[in-house]
Amino acid sequence: MSLIVLLLTAAVLLIFEFPVAFSLMGASIGYLAVDFFTGQGIPVSLTILARRMSPGLDSFPLLAMPLFILAGNLMNRSGIAESIFKFATSLFGHIRGGLAHVNIAASIVFAGMSGVAQADAAGLGTIEIEQMMKKGYKAPFAAAVTASSSIIGPIIPPSVIMVLYAVLAQVSLGELFLAGILPGILMGALLMLLVYWMSLTKRADTPVEPACTVKEILLSFIQALPALLAPMILVFGILFGFATPTELGAIAVFYAVVLGVLNKRLGLKEIKEASLDSLVTFGVLIFIMAAAFPIGWIIAANNLPMHIANFILSISTNKFVVLIMINIMLLIVGCFLETNAILFISVPALLPLIQMLGVDPVHFGVILVLNLLIGAITPPFGIILFIMMDIAKISFRSLLKEMRYFYVPLGISLIIITFVPDFVLFLPRVVAQAFGG
Repeated sequence: MSLIVLLLTAAVLLIFEFPVAFSLMGASIGYLAVDFFTGQGIPVSLTILARRMSPGLDSFPLLAMPLFILAGNLMNRSGIAESIFKFATSLFGHIRGGLAHVNIAASIVFAGMSGVAQADAAGLGTIEIEQMMKKGYKAPFAAAVTASSSIIGPIIPPSVIMVLYAVLAQVSLGELFLAGILPGILMGALLMLLVYWMSLTKRADTPVEPACTVKEILLSFIQALPALLAPMILVFGILFGFATPTELGAIAVFYAVVLGVLNKRLGLKEIKEASLDSLVTFGVLIFIMAAAFPIGWIIAANNLPMHIANFILSISTNKFVVLIMINIMLLIVGCFLETNAILFISVPALLPLIQMLGVDPVHFGVILVLNLLIGAITPPFGIILFIMMDIAKISFRSLLKEMRYFYVPLGISLIIITFVPDFVLFLPRVVAQAFGG
């Protein structure tokens, strides 16, 4: 009974848009209230609850999170987005699909800097939508492309949501980062194929740019090279083990500051603003995490993972059938609840089940993150959709009309990632073999 109250309280509060941390804390308090009225001593329970909030934050991988958030905010203010967009235009602007391809390609590159889908959508997305509309693209189509490509950011490292999963699931953050690279590239490639098909079949009006000369491409490459080095440093640093993800976060912050100062786009004012924004973002996430740890303890104490496992395994013991069921459940829940809340509740509830079935927790992490990100662009509560509406000044209905096409390549990506674990785990295994891990 008390566990039902816990889950229902969390769901109701989140649906009515209470702050996530307070929703999770309210759910825990509801659980304790039921325990009290059924005879359990509430002072003891409250003591245990308080003790569960802080120890979970004592985790080394969490140090990477504020650094990547700060690096993304600094790079948003450093002129990096503009140079990346110009270089991508020189490469892809003349292909059928034009700036829509540029939009996706720029998001793949920018993914190696931001790590937060909302930052990609609001930062680089503003530039992408503005340029596309200026060249004659319809605002809803430009917003749909931007929303779909922005969720590549947290798949390709660095990724704040992957840091959270690594802490909750106690898996290697480096392996998780490596596992996201190929799936992120796959998502981008499938989105570009869709754009090409929509352009070919006249489902979208996609003006193309004049083809650039080799000299113009080289010039835009040279101008963008400092920006392109940032994700290359991160990816190669992870691939070859030159530094831990936390150290790479510090390097990214230093590089962003140097680049911004050299570009004369970063002064003390901009650095201060970026730092304050990062502090607020990180503070909110840490507060949510602290509020979520008691939920995880309550779920484990009530043996909910075993109950879920028994229920699902009574339907099928095939791990891929189970993963399909989990995908469907996460996609449905993602339409209604906030991404971080789902993450903090689902990991302790589902991780024992997938480990019991022999699913690699790193593989499952990529599956889970992609599910949650698709939820962020799915109505009725997809946060990125509302960001796009604000930037493009369009209605919810007009955006959804264009978005319906983009769920197809993202769904195909999810299917491939789910059913082909070797594709996801290829880079972590190669690096482990190369370095004797």
